[in-house]
Amino acid sequence: MKKVPLSFYQRKDVVKIAKELLGKIVVTNFDGKVTSGRIVETEAYAGIADKASHSFAGRRTARNEHMYSAAGTAYIYICYGMHQMLNVVTNEKEIPDAVLIRAIEPVKGIDIMLKRTGKNKLDKSLTRGPGNVGKALGIFKHHSGLYLLDEEIFLLEDGKKMPEENIGISKRIGVESAGADALLPYRFYVKGNKYVSGKNS
Repeated sequence: MKKVPLSFYQRKDVVKIAKELLGKIVVTNFDGKVTSGRIVETEAYAGIADKASHSFAGRRTARNEHMYSAAGTAYIYICYGMHQMLNVVTNEKEIPDAVLIRAIEPVKGIDIMLKRTGKNKLDKSLTRGPGNVGKALGIFKHHSGLYLLDEEIFLLEDGKKMPEENIGISKRIGVESAGADALLPYRFYVKGNKYVSGKNS
């Protein structure tokens, strides 16, 4: 396996990147504790033109500043005052495109994930939904801005290409207030995977 190269994140099409992130492995290495999972659900957020995005119309705050960082940066925000949500910044500096990692299938460090989440045994709830992904991987807001080619948060690829017939596409979840943009087909998921947080067929 090798790290996903910077060129992958630097491309202009955030929707295509969101789709191609399926099957990649996200890894965290905090204080010597390594955990990882294969990405099975993502959502694309297309910068200033996307009403569902934190950066719609050029909105720029302390909360979303890392969306404007260079490609390959981790953007982490807190949802409902508790959920730490991991996003992958794409495109180029000052263009705030990002992909939300909605679900992963646990690969390594499951015992650590269980301890972090207070669970006694592995089930689909461990890493189902972006809040659970963040908790299981040990991600917090203060990790926002980390470079995804460094050693604390990074993505790996093992050369396996996700077959088109295994990929589901739908509107995004929980962005109803975005009007017509809420209906955009920007959510991608692995069909039939039990860790997928919404519709998965």
